[in-house]
Amino acid sequence: MYRYDHFDQRFVDERVAQFRDQTRRYLDGELSEDEFLQLRLRNGLYVQRLAPMLRVAVPYGTLSARQLRMLAHIARHYDRGYGHLSTRQNMQFNWPALAEVPDILADLATVEMHAIQTSGNCIRNVTTDQFAGVAADEYVDPRPYCELIRQWSTAHPEFDWLPRKFKIAVNAAAADRAAVDVHDIGIEIRLENGARVLDFKVGGGLGRTPVIGSLIRRGVAESHLLTYLEAIMRVYNRYGRRDNKYKARIKILVRAMSPEVFAKRVDEEWTAIKDSPSTLTDAEIERVRVAFLPPPYETLDDVDLSDHKLRDPAFAHWLRQNVIDHKRRGYACVTLSTKFTGVAPGDVSDVQMDAVADWSERFGHGEIRISHEQNFVLPDIRQRDLFTLWQLARAHRLGTANIGTLSDIICCPGGDYCSLANAKSIPIAEAIQRRFDDVDELYDLGPIDINISGCMNACGHHHVGHIGILGVDKKGEEWYQISLGGHAGRGASLGAIVGPSFSRAEVPDVIERILEVYAERRESRETFLDCFRRIGIEPFRADVYADAA
Repeated sequence: MYRYDHFDQRFVDERVAQFRDQTRRYLDGELSEDEFLQLRLRNGLYVQRLAPMLRVAVPYGTLSARQLRMLAHIARHYDRGYGHLSTRQNMQFNWPALAEVPDILADLATVEMHAIQTSGNCIRNVTTDQFAGVAADEYVDPRPYCELIRQWSTAHPEFDWLPRKFKIAVNAAAADRAAVDVHDIGIEIRLENGARVLDFKVGGGLGRTPVIGSLIRRGVAESHLLTYLEAIMRVYNRYGRRDNKYKARIKILVRAMSPEVFAKRVDEEWTAIKDSPSTLTDAEIERVRVAFLPPPYETLDDVDLSDHKLRDPAFAHWLRQNVIDHKRRGYACVTLSTKFTGVAPGDVSDVQMDAVADWSERFGHGEIRISHEQNFVLPDIRQRDLFTLWQLARAHRLGTANIGTLSDIICCPGGDYCSLANAKSIPIAEAIQRRFDDVDELYDLGPIDINISGCMNACGHHHVGHIGILGVDKKGEEWYQISLGGHAGRGASLGAIVGPSFSRAEVPDVIERILEVYAERRESRETFLDCFRRIGIEPFRADVYADAA
């Protein structure tokens, strides 16, 4: 993991002191609401429906055990005993007292954490594959590149006041687990003739206008990671709209210009700055890369777990769903599911956080990841310890064997917390989980992504769910629009709306009818997404609205 140097620590400490004084002045009436707005947003503080919400940065989703224990401490002492894992690999707290937020930030600074640029019209947390550095299908470790972008973009004087918020994702594996196609900038790192090169996609995004990003340049040398990024950002900063926030995202600009014209403008800008101080030297790349060298792995052989699997089929299910191959023999990557019936997806208690921190040290090397799907990942677990870890995880309600199934639901906080939401999301997720609680049925249905958003801001990424659910307002009542066929990975696609929306009570029945169509029409071993792409939306639409006809 990257560790702060003297400059990093001093920078974060100074920001804490600045925000402490800004908060005092606001509470004393010396700053107006409007004057305080951008100050608090730059420090991750939102005003939600019931209380402030603080979003803590977890760069590229990577945490140490010490840092996770601090988050548990904050949940206990400043919140209501839990935090929320976000789809951008951060941690959110929903109940902090405004006067105590500076104390929270001061505590975070003691473990090299902060909430800087987790909101506002700036470059947000750079995200990547939750299995970065350990996945068997990885070309290179993307985290050093994410860290270089983080350092470059933090308080960047030219890009600290963009037309709109800005999100960057980096992927460096055969599978795309970072959803690069639906980010403002998506970067694919690959090997070409033995050298690391970068492909840039621009103009993706969800929200009110969902768009798949456009490839504007292939094969950029790694030394020009920042110069090419800077060229893109300059074009956006210069031409992006500031008169209408709904038309201010880079995806609108790319569409208005066309990807070809946008790419030409970027190339013109890049020519002017290509040999600037932002060009990365080998020494600078190596300075960051050494922070991500592999931990001291043991020399191990793969372990045969057949006896455990035969004695306990539930363990066998967990291995199949929640454990993936590691680069190193004798190790595995484990996903700990937060999706337990009766608990909001992504919510984790202080007790669970402390337990995960303990397990990361006992069975691995003290590192934890947060996934886009709002789960914890332990990247370096010895295979011989998997059965013990599974038993402990089950006891802490983190051992559900449902990763990739329809009960592994992505869900925003919705109307229960968010002041922007049109409808509640959490009750919909719980109703679906309760309806489909037969594990054999879940495994038979295969991989299905259900994503739920409480409004068009799409924090639950409903556009790229195999089944997407969007909360809408109809004359003051909550209704839900269903879409099918979305996908966030390689070959990304946006879901197609089935038709008119449904009441909350109807949603579980509608999902059941959709799955019945899939079960009847699927070919041998065909996934839901493949089936949908083969037969199209009409069979689903006809069945869902059959009674209305």
